[in-house]
Amino acid sequence: MKQFTQTIFAGAVGALAAYFNVLLVPLVVLAAVMLIDYVTGMAGAACTGQINSRVGVLGIVKKAGYLALVAVGMVVDYLISSALIKIGICVQITYCFGMIITIWLIINELISILENLGELNIPLPNFLVKTVKSLKGKVEDKAEDKHIDN
Repeated sequence: MKQFTQTIFAGAVGALAAYFNVLLVPLVVLAAVMLIDYVTGMAGAACTGQINSRVGVLGIVKKAGYLALVAVGMVVDYLISSALIKIGICVQITYCFGMIITIWLIINELISILENLGELNIPLPNFLVKTVKSLKGKVEDKAEDKHIDN
């Protein structure tokens, strides 16, 4: 049974890799930082005595919403690519919106993790907090530049 489960898992990961192509690694990173954010958020809530199952469930729903947002970006990418191909324009970039959304969400999760760690009274290097917040601004600026250019 264990070998069957491993085979199914490997097949599913392989299918996802083929389907998502360049988005696979950012999606795995997003899933990892979402999990870390959830765990550190629950730890912070437990430390401050504010742990609440309703808030925990809302956090999970929020994370599912993030994945839905990435899916919307991927659909937009697909629709734009398909429309451009139909009119005879060949585009090499196929996951622009999906990638920007995924990276933006990863950075948001990193900021949230840093905030959660701060609630746990873990000393945070100021340069790290500034760098992560600066990255968010740069991604937003680049996305705006891409939007204006198109």
